[in-house]
Amino acid sequence: MCELMAIAAAIIFTAVFFVRRHSGGDASAERTVALAFWGAALMWAVDCVHAFATEGELLDLSADDAKLGAVVVAAGLMLYAALRIRRRITGRA
Repeated sequence: MCELMAIAAAIIFTAVFFVRRHSGGDASAERTVALAFWGAALMWAVDCVHAFATEGELLDLSADDAKLGAVVVAAGLMLYAALRIRRRITGRA
């Protein structure tokens, strides 16, 4: 479940990055968070492949895994908020 949540967050922040960049805005915070989520998705993809090779289960859809995904998405949103606040305070990325 955390793999699916990380992929969804990565896709959303990538779309937001391209929209902000296309409109001429500073999209450095969006780029940073999108890359963080893509990194998490890649890490969990490797974990899913390993679990499939050893246990025969590709995705873990348990409640604990959903909680882990929620924590990771919340951490990414906190990173995004911190970067946006820093941009507002300093006036640059």
